[in-house]
Amino acid sequence: MKKVPFVKMSGAGNDFIIIENFSGMNPKKLALSACHRTCGVGADGLMITGLSKRADYRMRIINADGSEAEMCGNGARCMAAYLFATKNIKGHSLTLETLAGIIHAKKVGKLISVRLSDPRNYQPNILEINKPIKLLLSSVNTGVPHVVSIVRNIGSIDVKGVGHDIRFNKHFSPAGTNVNFVEKIEDDFIAVRTYERGVEAETLACGTGSVASAIIAYLKINPNKMTQKNASMRVKTRSGEILKISFDLASGKVSNVWLTGSANFIAQGQLLINS
Repeated sequence: MKKVPFVKMSGAGNDFIIIENFSGMNPKKLALSACHRTCGVGADGLMITGLSKRADYRMRIINADGSEAEMCGNGARCMAAYLFATKNIKGHSLTLETLAGIIHAKKVGKLISVRLSDPRNYQPNILEINKPIKLLLSSVNTGVPHVVSIVRNIGSIDVKGVGHDIRFNKHFSPAGTNVNFVEKIEDDFIAVRTYERGVEAETLACGTGSVASAIIAYLKINPNKMTQKNASMRVKTRSGEILKISFDLASGKVSNVWLTGSANFIAQGQLLINS
């Protein structure tokens, strides 16, 4: 039986198991067992770190269902916090290689900020559904695909049921999409609930979903604003934690996106793997 050291972390309610890369690993099998909430440690995903030729470190994110995600915002913040705490890193910044590109991370006091890849494929009002309720969906890719719907009473939404139906809607096939429901609190403050692809349930937070929601909400709240340096939105997640998203807007295009929030250590131990 192989013993693999792990650390469990939480970023705004998203929880992850972090391990170092090792030879002979089956990431899908390991994620399915380790992330199971009853028979394993329990987490939204398994994150694996190792050396990179393109960045300071490499980060892989394997969802709880065994699928591999291109990127995870809260996961990247947790990974950065783990690396800052366990590696001999000079300064307060580092880079991570992901399937979505190179992610920049920095330590800001007790918080961790990550710069995501520039959003792409923004499509406002691409789909309207009417079952069981009327929802107008907009989409954007913030490292992974997301759709966003602005609603009036976010607490009444059946996130798991409606989110599941949208996630598997033929319009988003074959890859599917993550689904976010957004309620405006103030012009720069929104509440978000997210159904995450790969977890196949509502999670307590989603970093890339919070970013997608913040950007789409900002553009809809400010339809005539085409240029803005350091625009910012606060996002209240299902866990209650408020994440901060900042970005630049130039000629209607969004860039320089930063996601900031906590990244907390929960536990450490050893995964026991039958060899």
